[in-house]
Amino acid sequence: MPSFDEVLKEAGEFGRFQKRVFFLLCQTGVTFSFLFASVVFLGQAPGNYWCRIPGAAELSERCGWSLEEEQNFTLLPLRSLGNGSSGGGCERLDVVWDASVSCASPLARYGNGSVGNLPLTACHDNWVYKQPHSSIVSEYNLVCGNAWMLDLSQAILNLGFLAGAFTLGYAADRYGRILIYLLSCLGVGICGIIVAFAPNFTVFLIFRFLQGVFGKGTWMTCYVIVTEIVGSDQRIVGIVIQIFFTLGIMILPGIAYLVPTWQGIQLAISLPNFLFLLYYWVVPESPRWLLTRKKGEKALKIMHNIAKHNGKYLSPHYSEITINNDEVSNPSFLDLVRTPRMRRNTLILMYAWFTSALIYQGLVMRLGIVGGNLYLDFFISGAVELPAALLILVTIDRIGRRLPFGISNIVAGIACLITAFLPEDIPWLKTTVATLGRLGITMAFEIVYLVNTELYPTTLRNFGVSLCSSLCDLGGIIAPFLLFRLAAIWLELPLIIFSILAVVCGLLVLLLPETKGISLPETVEDVEQLSRYDTFSYIYLDKVS
Repeated sequence: MPSFDEVLKEAGEFGRFQKRVFFLLCQTGVTFSFLFASVVFLGQAPGNYWCRIPGAAELSERCGWSLEEEQNFTLLPLRSLGNGSSGGGCERLDVVWDASVSCASPLARYGNGSVGNLPLTACHDNWVYKQPHSSIVSEYNLVCGNAWMLDLSQAILNLGFLAGAFTLGYAADRYGRILIYLLSCLGVGICGIIVAFAPNFTVFLIFRFLQGVFGKGTWMTCYVIVTEIVGSDQRIVGIVIQIFFTLGIMILPGIAYLVPTWQGIQLAISLPNFLFLLYYWVVPESPRWLLTRKKGEKALKIMHNIAKHNGKYLSPHYSEITINNDEVSNPSFLDLVRTPRMRRNTLILMYAWFTSALIYQGLVMRLGIVGGNLYLDFFISGAVELPAALLILVTIDRIGRRLPFGISNIVAGIACLITAFLPEDIPWLKTTVATLGRLGITMAFEIVYLVNTELYPTTLRNFGVSLCSSLCDLGGIIAPFLLFRLAAIWLELPLIIFSILAVVCGLLVLLLPETKGISLPETVEDVEQLSRYDTFSYIYLDKVS
């Protein structure tokens, strides 16, 4: 009986059918990037706000004040005391305005005629915003002492990614890729709507967490489906999915610019997920996965359909496909570390995921959004990532995966180290070298997706990729705390840590086996055998063949 790769070659390794499925699933990268980075626009600073004095709303209505007039009466005394600002504050006058207060001079009866004698108190609620629904900050009063809760909302999302990696990664290996993908798309859409209309911050956090769980399911599962239906020479299409992620980063500020409220932005980035449910009729289950579940007839039927759409014809002797005769079992973490080479690959990949996420987010936050236009600067920051994917596409199919993977990490580490010791009086050079570091770590971030997929057998692929990538979410949670705490000691100290992590990662990934042009492993034994070859022996065998 022919193997799956032999049948795939006969049906077409990257024909019209695969190109269509590939393009459709790439759209998931756009919507996932919306979810990943949306907090930048959902949590914009509200700008002009202040703390309302008790009774001020009733007095304002009785006196016919505008919001500006009420703000002046509230803030001018604070400014004279040195405690207020034009943008609002976290303190208010410790007074109560009742019906006896004069409209012309509401503070005349307080302080014995002296503003300096007016007492102050911390503001705990009752803030007033010029644009009350512009962001979740103004919606849920995430200012002053509650400002940390905005960071919590992003940490909760990353925790959702982490939970999704474990639960839905496992489910996709047990119940099927396309089923979990479709359920995840449905979950992202429903949870996104609930987030947009959450009555309080607790409900917001709960469903943002669930949106992270399902979002991770869509992203990782679509990546695995694409990788499993193409030939070994076309698996770099996984890198192109990363380009769509970057395109989403570039599109997001346009959406935020056109939509004035955070609820509108949330709906705009969530509702497209319902369109992916239409893929039920056009995207098949992964035939590789079907074979591992002893469903050879269904797999063969899908292969005939692929061949038909590709204008090919499967030979009559392709009535069966070689399948794994081992007992079908459900994946577990022990499967990833039971054998020596699987264990080595798993530990290195987990470290690579953690390092890539930590350095990537750290460099983004350090460079910040340069200038005053958030929308334009965010667009430019996304455009910087495009050359990374192009460099990967140019190099990865010529010299393999391992060397670009290692070199990109090392370049990122060296760039961080140089940036740390460049003088402050040449900011353009510091920014340029830091951008080079971001380019390097972006390349590493994108390559780890591909390599992780290629180094696990079909029975463990989705679970293995999801589990290893969960370290990415852990890195994303740690990044802001590590950056700001170390920067408080010395501004450049985070870059020193980033450089050490990146260089170590670059050296470790050189211990991984080369996977360029090699068929995807079907079993753990295939992975153990694959690891016996290094880059140079593979290049030699490739030239001989």
